[in-house]
Amino acid sequence: MRGAQVLHGSEPLRVAERRRQVLIVDLNSFATFPTLAIGLLVASLRNAGHEVTLISPLANDVPASERERAETPFDQMARRIHLSTMSAFTPTRDALRAARRWYLDRPHPTVLSEVESALKNKPDVLLLSAYLQHYRSVVEIGKLAQRHGIPLILGGPMFNLGETAETWRGIPGLTALVGAEADLLAPDLVEAVCSDADLVRFPGVVLPDGRRASSAPPLRELDQTPVPDFTDFPWDRYRVHIIPIMATRGCQWNKCTFCSDVISVSGRTFRNRSLDHLLNEMREQARRHRTNDFLFLDLKLNSNPDLFRGIIENVQRHVHGAQWIGTVHVDQRRDNGLSRQDLNSAVVAGMRRVSFGLETASQRLLDAMEKGCSVEGNSEFIRNAYEAGLSVRATMFKGYPGETADDLNKTADFLEKHRNFVDRIRFNEFSLPAGTPIYAEVTDNPELYPAWNVVGFDEWEARARYVNREGRSLAYRRAKARVSKAVYEINRRPIRWSARVFDGLM
Repeated sequence: MRGAQVLHGSEPLRVAERRRQVLIVDLNSFATFPTLAIGLLVASLRNAGHEVTLISPLANDVPASERERAETPFDQMARRIHLSTMSAFTPTRDALRAARRWYLDRPHPTVLSEVESALKNKPDVLLLSAYLQHYRSVVEIGKLAQRHGIPLILGGPMFNLGETAETWRGIPGLTALVGAEADLLAPDLVEAVCSDADLVRFPGVVLPDGRRASSAPPLRELDQTPVPDFTDFPWDRYRVHIIPIMATRGCQWNKCTFCSDVISVSGRTFRNRSLDHLLNEMREQARRHRTNDFLFLDLKLNSNPDLFRGIIENVQRHVHGAQWIGTVHVDQRRDNGLSRQDLNSAVVAGMRRVSFGLETASQRLLDAMEKGCSVEGNSEFIRNAYEAGLSVRATMFKGYPGETADDLNKTADFLEKHRNFVDRIRFNEFSLPAGTPIYAEVTDNPELYPAWNVVGFDEWEARARYVNREGRSLAYRRAKARVSKAVYEINRRPIRWSARVFDGLM
């Protein structure tokens, strides 16, 4: 690796001319596609001359996750239990939720065994990229790294938040916690750890003793990021081959009061790649992995309508036969890239499925959430997307502060009216993550939400626990049952034939 001077603090850091042995553990286990963040790390490190070994759970027979396949009566029963607000049933519901969460978040013995074996080979450094639900697994892996004397660098999308970093810096064996986009940073950080250099030079780093660097700015040179390296993932285990990709980071709207994505490491401020850089990656990944199927992981693929149209107009010339899916924001801009003509063109260009955040069909609540959309606009979008030939998926939740039975009944009416135009609905309990505007509003001004009571805080997952007394009323529970029934009637059907290859994805 060539020596270089890289400015990460007040003085340049000299990168040593030595190949480092890097072990990366991917704690995600997706059934049909590799982890994009890990692919970027692997590519960045290998391009800099480091040797990388990847441990992927699926390659070691750890069961993979698939979501939102056609539902059964058991799924409907589980949802009704999970979303129950009946006061007499609350203790049982909470116990069942806790048991399910413990089971899903438990450290998998096979993963720990594979990590133990890999650490015996004495890599120079261990890298982990973790979501907050991985806490227990990270703790156990940290203990293994500590036992073997291997430095551990831990990164994740929410470690730029002070409260989250403060909790996670106590992980056993931790060398550095990174709350920054590491696409270009990783090689220099690895070299600094291996050379015992001052890590506080790197923006976004927090050390176990509490010392911390300045906050990391968003990465703006997206065209300098490498083509992700997915070669180590278990392609033979995937039932279909799908390439994850991102055209943009952040969200052009950036105002929804409940959204934790836009305060995460990569979600802060909107940025996009050039069309040429994006299409080159799609063409290269299709060649490497012999697949034409892509999953856009952008928060909102239509944040830049011109870029969205550029994909539509050019993708088939670069990847013949490409099929792709993505998420959009149905906002009220004069041009949001989602006209009837845009959607028709997207289908011709290979788009097969579109997701969007419905959240609720109460305009009062949409305005309170600062969603920037309207019930009428959502209705028009759903019908236009369906008529264009797209499989439509929506996300929504119940329990937003101030929500009433009337709000839920409006949502039930909307779902019943549009049931034939939507393939999947993901219906969740409202979550109150730290750092969001609604979190500050509820905790700073509780008098504004008399039916709400914050009862605790999950430190490792950085979210509040709450009781919503409005949900206990008979009228609210009946309205919720209507919504749940409508969701089940939609989700029990097979999805549109043209989108079957993407069934089971988000």
